[in-house]
Amino acid sequence: MLTATLLFFAIYAIATVGQTPTLGLSDGFLSFGASPFAVQLVKDSQTLYSLKNGDFDFISGDKMTQRQYNGNVHLGDISFRVRSVGSSAWISGDSFSSRKPVLALNVSGSTLAAADLSPTLTSNSLLNVTRRWVFQNGTFQLLFDITNARSSAVEIGALGSPLEFNNIFTDRTAAQTNELCSLFDPYIGQDAGYVQVTPLLGTLPPLVVTPVRKSPLEGWRFIPESTANSPFYQSQTFEGLYEWQFHTLAYAQNEWASVSPWNSPTSAILQPGQSRTYGLQFNVAPSIRGIEDALRSANRPVAVGIPGYILLSDQQGKLFLHYHSAVQSLSVSPSGSLSWATNSDAKTPDWIGYTITPHAWGRSRLTITYEDGTIQTIHFYLTKTGSQVIADLGNFLTTSQWFDNSSDPFHRSPSVISYDREVNSVVKDDPRAWIPGLSDEAGAGSWLAATMKQFAQPNAAEVAKLETFVNRTLWGSIQNSDGSVKKAVYFYQPNLVPQYSYPSSINWGNWWSWNQAASYATDRAYDYVHVAAAYWALYRVARNYPSLAEAHNWQWYINQAVLTIKRMTDGGVGYVNDGLMDETVFRVLLDDLKREGLTANVTLVESRMKSRATVWAGERYPFGSEMAWDSTGQEGVYAWAKYFNDTTTATNVINSILAYQPTVPHWGYNGNARRYWDNVYGGKLQRIERQLHHYGSGLNALPLISHFESNPTDNYLLRVGFGGLSGPTSNIDQGGFASASFHSFADTLKWDGYSGDYGPNFVGHALGIGTFIINHPDFGWQAFGGNVASTSPTIIVHPRDTLRRRVLIAPLGTLFVLDAGAFSSVEFNPTSKRVTLTITAAPEGASGAASAPKGRLVVTQTAQVPGVHLLKPSGNLSQDAGAWVIPFSEGRATVTLS
Repeated sequence: MLTATLLFFAIYAIATVGQTPTLGLSDGFLSFGASPFAVQLVKDSQTLYSLKNGDFDFISGDKMTQRQYNGNVHLGDISFRVRSVGSSAWISGDSFSSRKPVLALNVSGSTLAAADLSPTLTSNSLLNVTRRWVFQNGTFQLLFDITNARSSAVEIGALGSPLEFNNIFTDRTAAQTNELCSLFDPYIGQDAGYVQVTPLLGTLPPLVVTPVRKSPLEGWRFIPESTANSPFYQSQTFEGLYEWQFHTLAYAQNEWASVSPWNSPTSAILQPGQSRTYGLQFNVAPSIRGIEDALRSANRPVAVGIPGYILLSDQQGKLFLHYHSAVQSLSVSPSGSLSWATNSDAKTPDWIGYTITPHAWGRSRLTITYEDGTIQTIHFYLTKTGSQVIADLGNFLTTSQWFDNSSDPFHRSPSVISYDREVNSVVKDDPRAWIPGLSDEAGAGSWLAATMKQFAQPNAAEVAKLETFVNRTLWGSIQNSDGSVKKAVYFYQPNLVPQYSYPSSINWGNWWSWNQAASYATDRAYDYVHVAAAYWALYRVARNYPSLAEAHNWQWYINQAVLTIKRMTDGGVGYVNDGLMDETVFRVLLDDLKREGLTANVTLVESRMKSRATVWAGERYPFGSEMAWDSTGQEGVYAWAKYFNDTTTATNVINSILAYQPTVPHWGYNGNARRYWDNVYGGKLQRIERQLHHYGSGLNALPLISHFESNPTDNYLLRVGFGGLSGPTSNIDQGGFASASFHSFADTLKWDGYSGDYGPNFVGHALGIGTFIINHPDFGWQAFGGNVASTSPTIIVHPRDTLRRRVLIAPLGTLFVLDAGAFSSVEFNPTSKRVTLTITAAPEGASGAASAPKGRLVVTQTAQVPGVHLLKPSGNLSQDAGAWVIPFSEGRATVTLS
C-alpha cells in the first residue's frame, strides 16, 4: 500500500536510545539436545536463544542483541495478575520488565534446566515461580510451577507465556526473510488450543505448540513493547509478539470489559502452599498439511469443519472430531445460536460427525466437553443466506454509500465512496488522501465492490447508478483519456479549492495528505487493476444481461479494460512487474477476449503478461510489492505462472501461501492470509495488528482454489481456499455495510469502522466462490458451499454459496460455470458419470436480483481423470462465445451432460 518505506522511516527510524543490556548474552549459553531439536538457552535468563530443527531455527537469535533489554519478551518468560482472595485489586507482574539473572537450580533426570524466577519477577509478593525446561518421553516442554507463597488463598486472574519466534523481517533481503523467518497463528480453543509456527518457505516442517496438562489456550494477547529502536517492534517489518494465556479473568474485568472475549474468562485459586503446573510442549509436524497428524500424535483433539466456520443461514455445516476420549456434552454461546445432530458421514470410528445448523447472526462458540475433562471450543460466524448477503451489500453500496454532489470540487460525484459505519456517514475528508479520493485500495474499494457485485448478482437499479459513475467519474476523473489512472482525485491544497472547507480537526501535516500533483500522479500499477476490474464486471453484465446496460454495449466495456492494461504496461508506471491485487481479473479477461474472438486484444494482453511472467520465472521469491514482505503478489504471479505452464513458480506460490494462510477451527483465522499493516492505510482504527479477513483472505484463496481444481484430490487446498473465499461474507453486517477487516486484539474484537479496502476481498470472493463436491477419504460425499441431499445412488447437492454460479465435481475434474443464471441443484451419478443441472434465471432468495434472459453454461475440464472426458449437454443447444445457451421455461431449465 502506497509508499510504505516513507511511512516506515517517518514513524520508526528513530536513533537507537542508549540502553543497558539485561538479558545476559555476554555470559554465554546452555546447550542441549532434545530430539528433534537442538536447544540453546541464555545462561543468565534461561530463556530460549535457539530452537533448531535441522538447520532451521525458530528463534531469532541473530536479532537477540537488538532485543536484550528490559521490556523485550522472550520464550520462557511469564506474566501474571494475582490478588489475595477477598481483594478486588489485581497485582501485575512479569519476568521481563526489570530483568535480572534467575537463580539456577540443580537438575536431574528429564529436566534440562531449571530456575527460580524470583529475582526477575516484578510485584512478586504472592507467588513463587519455578521454570523448568524438560525433555520427557521424547518431547520438549516448558513448565512453570506456580506456588502460593502466602498464608492465605491467592487468586490467579491472568497467567501467560509469551511466545517469541522469528517473524522479524527488519534488514533482511527477500531470500533471508523467506528462508529464515516464520509466522505463527493460534487456535484459541482452550485445552484443544495450539499455536502453529510455519516457516515462510512453506516446505519446511512447522512447529506446533500444544498445552501440557491443564494449560488451556484461553486467550491470545498482543504484548506491547517499545517501538522506538531496531528491529522496530510493531512495524511493517516486525508485527510483534503474542502471549499464550492460561487464564484471562483479570483482563476481562479491566482492559477487555467492553468486549466479548473468544473464550469464557477464568481464574485459578491456590490455597496456602498449593502448587499448580502449567506448560507448553513443542512438536514438529511433518509438513504444514501434516499439522493435524502431529496433533493426533500428541493426543490432542482435532476438529475439521466443512465447509469451514463461516456458515450461511441456509447452509448446513459439518463438524468432525477426533480424540481418544468420547464426547460428554456440547453447548453453545449465545444460547440457541446454532444446533447440532450426530451424523453417520465418517467412514471410520476414529471420527465422530455432527451436522451444524445456524439459527442466528454473528459470532457463535460451540463448547465440547470430553469425558476425560478436556474442553474444546469451536468458533463460528453465522450470517444470512448467501444470496441475501450479496443483495444487502449491493444495496448498501449504491444507497448509503452513494455520493451525489455536483458541486464537489474534486469531481467525485457520482460515485460509491468510502463509509464510516461508526457515525453512519460517507467519508468526504480524511488526511489519507486516497480514502476519500476514490483510488488506491482504500479509496477504490467501495466502487470496486459495487461493480463486482453486479458481475456476481446484477440488479437493474444498481447497474444504472454504476453506469453513471463510469461515465462521469471513473472515466474522465479517476482515469484520464489516455488510460492512465490517478492515485487519488482528492487532495489537500486549499488555494486550489478555496470554496471547500477542509475540517480543521484533521492534522494535514503528514506525508499522506497529498497535494494535487501527488494525488494526480499516475505511476502506481495497483490502481489500474481496480479500474480494469470495474470495466470487466460491467462487460459481463452487458454481455449476459443486455437489457440492464444502457450507457454502453459490452464491446465498449471490454475495450476499456484492455485500454487500462495497455496503459499500465506501456511504461512509466511503477510496480508493474509485481503481482497485483485482484489481477486474476486480467486472467479471466484474457479468456473472455479469446471467447469473443478479439484476436488483437488477446495478443496485446497475452504478450504484456508474458513479459511479466518471464521476470518471475527467473526469481526464486517473485512476491515483491511496496512492502518489505507481502502477501499480495502471490495471486497474480500464480495466475500467469499457471497460464504459461511455469509449474515451478506456480508451486512456489502455493507453498508460500500455505505458510501464511492457516486452517484452524476458528472463523477468524481459518483461511485468513497474513495481513497486519493495512489498517494504518485504510482503517479507521490505525494500528499494526493481525487483521482478520482483510483482502488477503479472498485474494490468496484464488490460487489455492485454482490449484485444487487442477488437483481435485488435494482436499487441504480446498479447506484453506474455501475458508479464504468465505471470509469476505463475514465482513458484511446485517445492513449490508462491509468493513475492511476485523480487529483481532483481545481488547477490541470488532469490525473496523471504515469500508476501506474491502473491495479487493470481494473480488477474490466473487471470482472463486462456488460449490465444490468431493468424496472425502474420511468423511465421504461432502459439498463445500452446498447441502448434500442424497448420496445413493445419485449424489444430489443444492448449491448454497453466495453466487451459485460455479460448481466443481472433483471426481470428474470438471468445472461448471454460469455466465448467466444460477444453479439450483446438481445431480451426479458416480457410475455413469452423468450430471444433471437445474438452473434458474435468478438466484433464489436474492432481493432485487435481475433475471437472466437465458442461461449461459461453460464446461471446463480442470484435471485429467481416468475414464472422464469433457462433458457435453444433451439436446440441441447452441453455443455463443464458448457458452452453451440454455433457454428458460418459467424461469427454470434442466440440462443433462454426459
